[in-house]
Amino acid sequence: MTKFSWRKAALVAAVVPMMALSACSSTGGKPAETGNAAGAGQAASTPRIKVALITHAAAGDTFWDIVRKGAEEASAKDNVELLYTSDPEAGRQAQLIQQAIDQKVDGIAVTLAKPEALKDTLKKATDAGIPVVSLNAGEDVSTQLGAFTHFGSNEKLAGEAVGTRLAAENFKHPICVIQEQGHVGLEARCAGVKAKVPGTEILYVDGKDMTSVQSTATAKLQASKDADVIIGLGAPFTLTLLKSVTDAGSSAKVASFDLNADLAQKIVDGAVLFTVDQQPWLQGYMAVDAIWQNKRGGFKVGGGQSVLTGPSIVDKSNAADVLKFAQQGIR
Repeated sequence: MTKFSWRKAALVAAVVPMMALSACSSTGGKPAETGNAAGAGQAASTPRIKVALITHAAAGDTFWDIVRKGAEEASAKDNVELLYTSDPEAGRQAQLIQQAIDQKVDGIAVTLAKPEALKDTLKKATDAGIPVVSLNAGEDVSTQLGAFTHFGSNEKLAGEAVGTRLAAENFKHPICVIQEQGHVGLEARCAGVKAKVPGTEILYVDGKDMTSVQSTATAKLQASKDADVIIGLGAPFTLTLLKSVTDAGSSAKVASFDLNADLAQKIVDGAVLFTVDQQPWLQGYMAVDAIWQNKRGGFKVGGGQSVLTGPSIVDKSNAADVLKFAQQGIR
């Protein structure tokens, strides 16, 4: 698989067979799994601990199913009770952090899409002696908010990777579609594209309403006849943008960030140029495992630095290889 190496190689946790475990969810992602998975391995013999994974997932976004699957596999291996909750509204996400504190969890893994709204509650967590790691969003502020490490892609570099690729293929007027205004990671992605292709235009859509996403993007493409590529910042949104291109009668190509099986197939078929994968399964797995490692021996994975899980380009040259993993729900 083709990869962009932006920093020193990230530390990678070892992967072992999965056992299913109890989890709970407030919104977004798949239903909780319980019971023993077929062929499961032996859990760690260390004392059982409780870890809260709190994300900003919106209902129906398949990206978070992949994050959660990684977290569940690490929890099974590490003898962890995983408490998964999510809410796309930052104030409610802060309330979920407070609930985890009240439950006296042994660790918190959290996404920092809107860090300003979470900082006070996260300080309560660290003041209570609860170790915190961040994942997916908020790399720039992770340390300031008390996390001892962060797992994810550097989103500005990911955006620049897309911009570099588009510039090399002579695209001049991309439309970068942001589904959640104010999300620091999404804004950084489009800023990175624009840094390499100055003609990039930002389009904000309501990511909670796919019908609205499709109609807004269709209208934009109809009004912007010189748009030569439209970029989705998540697999479900990119798949919707394909419909917008058809509806608008536009000749614009489609590129993407993130991945699921349907998007991988579209890349194989040539309908989507490429995507930048941040490998969310690793984010979920490593976030939980890092907390267990911290409880196990006081270890701090990353040595005070972020552990990068991307960016990794998936295009026609390697999409068929990636597709088999996407069909398993781990890419």
